[in-house]
Amino acid sequence: MTSVLRRRPVAAGAVLALTVLGLSGSAAASAVPDDAPPSAAGTGEAQKAVKKPVQKPGKPSKKPGKKGGPGEIVTSEPSSFQYTPGQPTPTKAWKITYGSTSASGQSNTVSGTVIVPDDGKTTPRPLITYAVGTVGLGDKCAPSAGFPGGTTAEAPLVNAALVRGYAVVVTDYEGLGTPGDHTYMVAAAQGSAVLDAARAAQRLPEAAPYGVSAEAPVGIMGYSQGGGASAKAAEMAASYAPELKVKGTASGGVPADLAAVADSVEGGDSAGYLLMSAVGQNAADPSLDLDKYLNDEGRKLADVVRNECVGTVLEAGKGKKIEDVTTSNPLDQPDWQAAIAKQLVGTVRPSAPTFLYHGDADETIPYTVGQKLRADWCAAGNAVQWTTFPGQSHVGTAIQGNGPALEWLGQRFADQPATGNCGT
Repeated sequence: MTSVLRRRPVAAGAVLALTVLGLSGSAAASAVPDDAPPSAAGTGEAQKAVKKPVQKPGKPSKKPGKKGGPGEIVTSEPSSFQYTPGQPTPTKAWKITYGSTSASGQSNTVSGTVIVPDDGKTTPRPLITYAVGTVGLGDKCAPSAGFPGGTTAEAPLVNAALVRGYAVVVTDYEGLGTPGDHTYMVAAAQGSAVLDAARAAQRLPEAAPYGVSAEAPVGIMGYSQGGGASAKAAEMAASYAPELKVKGTASGGVPADLAAVADSVEGGDSAGYLLMSAVGQNAADPSLDLDKYLNDEGRKLADVVRNECVGTVLEAGKGKKIEDVTTSNPLDQPDWQAAIAKQLVGTVRPSAPTFLYHGDADETIPYTVGQKLRADWCAAGNAVQWTTFPGQSHVGTAIQGNGPALEWLGQRFADQPATGNCGT
């Protein structure tokens, strides 16, 4: 039987992170639409000409440790956003913590960042709640930790939304930037974190003068791990956050079926993600007692997984097989089997139209997984716009699909009808 560690969630998000960081300027350039107005452009000389002072971190506006209801602001403090190191942007940003809901239905606190264009607009503007791909489980890896210095991998993709005039809120997810282990690829925890981030952004007093309002339309967006988080949020929105004016969800490279994306990584360069997924499931349900299945080598690697970012995890786990890190197979146990089964996406019809995109040469999340999610949502009656990127790898599709995804969301914000292409 395939081990739970083999049933790996998205290694691809981490590959995306490393690749975008490696591409740096070229990725940033590709993420900015060609028709971005010079005053809003986030690249090149127009960006260098911006003379606005960088916001400095200040004291939190509320006492740390306070718990809030779903979407309620717990703390906020000024932050800043760079899409790549040394490139300040004409934006305002705030690091926040906010109330959300864990996979077990308990109240928790999640961190994130609210970013708005500083373009003089004060009327309600669209808000995108953005879910990043895999960055690691260590708190230092959280998107909010990297935005001020331009080291958050997907900042160029976020910047493409900002130059279009949208406000963006980026969740750090449960346990990433806050106490406890990150519930990596635990669908319900990720979906609620994404939706509550939108609620929190709309309630942030500092963002209100920049057009962040509960009256504005909301879009949900993400790729890879973020594709799974955004897709689950789309399924949850009507029941969990019905007051949000969700106009659509754009999800790419979605790991809708974790078991279907796992077999290729064991013993390979991405084997570190196998234990990463097990740590995430155990964080959501400590009764799974992961530690009792791990040998000494597994416990050492688990410590690395819990505290480091993706590059270090990849190096530590490179070439590892299941038997190298365990004394027995967790997936032989019904509780682990049930935990993995809960993460399936595609069982609930989203209440708003969806844009799904996938590269047909995706080497990490099989193309057939994306096709199956499309088929499931189409069968349920959702208006799915399915877009294939021929010959594109997982990372290539993340970059190439960002513009079309934002264009599609822009059409939804403008209340253009969405019929999808389920019949083709």
